[in-house]
Amino acid sequence: MEQRVRRALISVYRKEGIVDFCRELASLGVEILSSGGTARLLGENGIEVTRVSDYTGFPEMLGGRVKTLHPKIHGGILAIRDNPEHMAHLDEHGILAIDLVVVNLYPFGDTIAKPDTTLSSAVEMIDIGGPSMVRGAAKNYRDVGVLVSPDDYDGVLDELKEKGGLSETTRLRLSAAAFDHTARYDTAIAGYLAEQCRGDAGEGYPPSYGLAYTKVQDMRYGENPHQTAAFYRDPGSDLPTVANADQLQGKELSFNNILDLDSALAIAASFDSTACAVIKHGNPCGAALGADVATAFRDALACDPVSAFGGVIAFNRPVDEAAATAIKGAFYEAVIAPAFSEEARKALKKKKNLRLLATGDLSDYSRDGHDLRRVAGGLLVQDWDTQGENVRECKVASSRQPTEEEWLGLSFGWVVGQFVKSNAIVYCRPGRTVGIGAGQMSRVDSARFGALKAQSSLEGAVMASDAFFPFRDGIDAAHDAGITAVIQPGGSIRDEEVVQAANEHGMAMVLTGRRHFRH
Repeated sequence: MEQRVRRALISVYRKEGIVDFCRELASLGVEILSSGGTARLLGENGIEVTRVSDYTGFPEMLGGRVKTLHPKIHGGILAIRDNPEHMAHLDEHGILAIDLVVVNLYPFGDTIAKPDTTLSSAVEMIDIGGPSMVRGAAKNYRDVGVLVSPDDYDGVLDELKEKGGLSETTRLRLSAAAFDHTARYDTAIAGYLAEQCRGDAGEGYPPSYGLAYTKVQDMRYGENPHQTAAFYRDPGSDLPTVANADQLQGKELSFNNILDLDSALAIAASFDSTACAVIKHGNPCGAALGADVATAFRDALACDPVSAFGGVIAFNRPVDEAAATAIKGAFYEAVIAPAFSEEARKALKKKKNLRLLATGDLSDYSRDGHDLRRVAGGLLVQDWDTQGENVRECKVASSRQPTEEEWLGLSFGWVVGQFVKSNAIVYCRPGRTVGIGAGQMSRVDSARFGALKAQSSLEGAVMASDAFFPFRDGIDAAHDAGITAVIQPGGSIRDEEVVQAANEHGMAMVLTGRRHFRH
């Protein structure tokens, strides 16, 4: 049955829409209680308001920290209407029943997102009275409606006008939204404070790890058609990522599209020069730098054009007409870039199913937060693997130094190799991949597979490996393919043997001292 709304408590930080909402409530005969800036705003707009301090007989104090923390407020919210004892308590203490609570909270998330936020300023944005009222109203949903988002104002007004009250179905839905709201709010606070306690070296992970993400969409299915799925966004992140990109055209993104786009964007955004990456099933089919986006795309595609069919493409520069013309020549699932020119949009418009995503400028691209991996019954949490080493400063273990051309290839391959599933072998020339061996259980098999996938001779190319070579066989296989220089972390008990193999073949070898497994 519908629960009539005779009295509403209004206390909002976000003021958009609140004046019109309360004016409609007043026209329906609803008495309005309010406090602080909300009461002042409503009064200035000619809406009759009873101030909370007048109703409770207790002034706002402690600089506004205490406004609604009073039995006459919480008793009116929490009283069960069909419980005689509860209602007798209200009568005994002159407490009025509150049927609707409209509250949104101090902007803690927005505050901590600012780079100059101090701990003390963040703490002042921790709301106390607001969550207390929201939780009380949500708990007592059988008798009280609760609104935490302006998005729900119109729907509630329509129901009040049509039915004279709110149905239990609506109140339960609003209750669920309210608890979700406070849960995400508390999770953000707990996460921020835990991060303040964390050491610079990434030590001291919190004793519990809360997740609070906002659903972007339900998906048609997950990795496979028999799996259900949804996509969620981190509400505290405004970085240029797949989650925050604007989809300009095409079908809804699939589960696999999003994973591939994330990997492709991470590769392209790793370079200062114009770059393109083509991804299929989580691995790069190719990556390249270019004087322009069309050249970068063509060189990335040349690494493995067969595997690239049906993949996704990422650029770190806006897509122009020349690049769009090159892209439309084959089937791809999606393209992500900072922007698309009007001519590029026109060229790709006929490919109606091709998803186009615009991220905005990528100069401040990063992966914030932590890298999270679910396992059955648990969660693995780690820092993101970032490319911290300058390869030209790493140890040259071989008898000869790399040539300048080899350095350019090694530097490029070392970056791309970070995004290839282990065991990862990347064959490169300066600014472009020419063969990729991904995900093999044996490193020598990855070396052989990468050579097999190469579309042209590897004579004079270089090789990057995400982890050390346990035996010299990988180096021998690379030499047989024509490789002249190798970059790898080192650290094997057979490093000396591996370096000796490079020397025997006249190859240069660079040891970075840092591994980049990707499982």
